[in-house]
Amino acid sequence: AMTFHFSYENVPLLFSGLTINSPGEMAGAFVAVFFLAMFYEGLKIARECLLRKSQVSIRYNSMPVPGPNGTILMETHKTVGQQMLSLPHLLQTVLHIIQVVVSYFLMLIFMTYNGYLCIAVAAGAGTGYFFFSWKKAVVVDITEHCH
Repeated sequence: AMTFHFSYENVPLLFSGLTINSPGEMAGAFVAVFFLAMFYEGLKIARECLLRKSQVSIRYNSMPVPGPNGTILMETHKTVGQQMLSLPHLLQTVLHIIQVVVSYFLMLIFMTYNGYLCIAVAAGAGTGYFFFSWKKAVVVDITEHCH
């Protein structure tokens, strides 16, 4: 069906042998999808934290910016990076692959158009964001004027 529905019989879930056929199976699938979406949100934040911890090369770049009364001020930006052939970069690569696969699984689950499973994806992502993203570092660019 290409429209949203709330059935729990004959609902395929990712693999041909995995079909939901009862309310209990739907409840189990709801919980599993909910935690998968939470895991996805946690994985995004974990990758960001690992990236910050593994940054090794630091460069400082200065650039002129307009100041008050037509003056020119020098603003310094810190640029960080990591080495390509390193254990942290390899770990980031593996975690990125896992993140991409999980994101496609969640997309395909949502595309079943089953209302229960769609709610599980959205609620799990929202809950995961609530629990994990409060630690997220936010960089605010005061020179950005587009909203």
